[in-house]
Amino acid sequence: MQETMRLRFPFMSVLAGVLLTAVNPVCAQSVLGGDGPDGGVRLVQTDLANLELQESKKDLPCTVTPVKPDLGFDLRLHTGYEVTIPLRELSGRGGSLTAIFRVTSARDENKPVYFSQRFEVPPIEENAGGSAELEGSFDVGEGDYHVDWLMRDPAERVCSSHWDAEAALTDSDRAVSLVLPPGEVRATEKEYFREDPPVQRAQNARPLNVKVLVNFAPQKVDSSILRPSDLEALVSILRTLSREPRIGTFSIVAFNLEQQRVIFRQEPASRIDFPALGQAVDSLALGTVDIQRLGEKHGDTKFLSDLVRREAADVGKFDALVFAGPKAMLEENVPGEELKQIGPVDSPMFYLNYILNPRSIPWRDAIGNIVKFFRGAEYTISRPRDLWSATGQLVSRMVEVSNERQVSSAAGL
Repeated sequence: MQETMRLRFPFMSVLAGVLLTAVNPVCAQSVLGGDGPDGGVRLVQTDLANLELQESKKDLPCTVTPVKPDLGFDLRLHTGYEVTIPLRELSGRGGSLTAIFRVTSARDENKPVYFSQRFEVPPIEENAGGSAELEGSFDVGEGDYHVDWLMRDPAERVCSSHWDAEAALTDSDRAVSLVLPPGEVRATEKEYFREDPPVQRAQNARPLNVKVLVNFAPQKVDSSILRPSDLEALVSILRTLSREPRIGTFSIVAFNLEQQRVIFRQEPASRIDFPALGQAVDSLALGTVDIQRLGEKHGDTKFLSDLVRREAADVGKFDALVFAGPKAMLEENVPGEELKQIGPVDSPMFYLNYILNPRSIPWRDAIGNIVKFFRGAEYTISRPRDLWSATGQLVSRMVEVSNERQVSSAAGL
């Protein structure tokens, strides 16, 4: 039986003027100035010739499959390629493969964007079976693009390919506002917790205050890791809220229900501290539970009950209490009698329930039951458009309740 070796590395690095003949650490980015062709990017002459040739070469046998542009939860259109190479072609003491490609937008054919990445190859036995699978990615705005791609090995064997890509939103996604403008080409961002740029807040209305409780947990209950797709979706929920102009103050409580602990807390602030949140999430050791908690029957239910009681105590100071996270299926839900003890919650409550396949778990989870008890609204987030639509409805409801409060307050005076 043949085995497949998957080589996955950080995604492509944009080159804005790069001397590709320089020796760089594997997978490291190098950005150097140059006066060569194609917008100031200096290329090895043979590489430039292969890109310009517009013919597929197979000196290095490989199969290149373009990846169709797809909308991510970060509201960027992701595209790229997958390449498969027989392991026997990489046999030897190991080394590196260098991928170089350029992306040209039909909107501005005079300004192509160049990408480069090195892939480390471990020692491989001669006549090894199976194949190596590698991948690269970049982001684009809507539009038409042409990609010229090549990969070469230490022996200067080359595999090259060329293709066109059309990036467009589906009809059902038309209401979504993309991060990148039409014709834009960028590297795929994999620093999930980077600092967000300042947001121009609405000036003609009282800024809204929101408290967000996020369960940083994988979709699959038995998973011991927080997969990149899950992490991207959860962070994107927070970023979508943070970029809403009508919200002026954020309070964040990040927790993990499995470990029954709060991992991060941010008091009311005008911005979400994503770098600090990222450090807290990195501290998670999923699949492990404090030995003191093992003897507690329904400890996760008690933790959730205490969390809601504590965070809802001052909810009147906020315009909304928002839960976010994957399905939280507990053996026992928080009893209604305990929720009654919390008393009435004056602010609206929402639940942004992230689940890629709603049919896999069609039942309401523990957090959904809490939100329903307090007559809140639950939104299923399976696609980026779901998040976009839910955020709009959530904020509209917050504005409505805020205006009602102001009217009541004025009447009372």
